[in-house]
Formats: sequence, structure tokens, C-alpha cells
Amino acid sequence: MKKIFVGNLDFSATEASLRTLFEPYGAVESVHIATDRDTGRARGFAFVEMADSGGADKAITALNGTNVGGRALNVNEARPKADRAGSGRESGVRGGRSGTRRW
Repeated sequence: MKKIFVGNLDFSATEASLRTLFEPYGAVESVHIATDRDTGRARGFAFVEMADSGGADKAITALNGTNVGGRALNVNEARPKADRAGSGRESGVRGGRSGTRRW
């Protein structure tokens, strides 16, 4: 199974339309369109999982740069999710100062 990232999607894209776009290259296991947590609106990208790795590679090659809904798709193999432990800030440091207070 291979997971594919599909970026620069038209905001009106649906799971059914993506499934239809990818099915000529092999069996589509799942489609997930990323949505904003607060508004529920599409964020312009999705993930498609395909059962056959060879079919997924053919889909990536064929669909990358394809114009769909007036937008050129960015299609490539999905990268593993980055480790998001912490917030990216140094722990224990507030406001950029390392423990010094001025009154």
C-alpha cells in the first residue's frame, strides 16, 4: 500500500472526484481530504491510499502537474508525518529570556 499526497486542490474537490481521478491507475483504498478544524472547510490538499505500489507510482507520474478545476495538482508520495513533540519552543524559556526578571 502506498500513500499519495495531492496538493493544490480546488476547494470544491470531493472524495468521490479524487477516487475517480486515481482509479484508472489501480484500486483506491482510501481518500482523505484535509479540513480546517474550526471551519470544516477544505484546506486544499488530500491523501490517497492505493493498494498497488506500481499503480500508485503510475498515478503520481501521470497526475502530477495535471490541471484539475483550474489548478495544477502537486502529486507525490506522502512523506511520514514529522515528529511534533512539543511546540518547537525551548522548554522552560518564556519570552526569549532565560529566567531573568526585571521589576
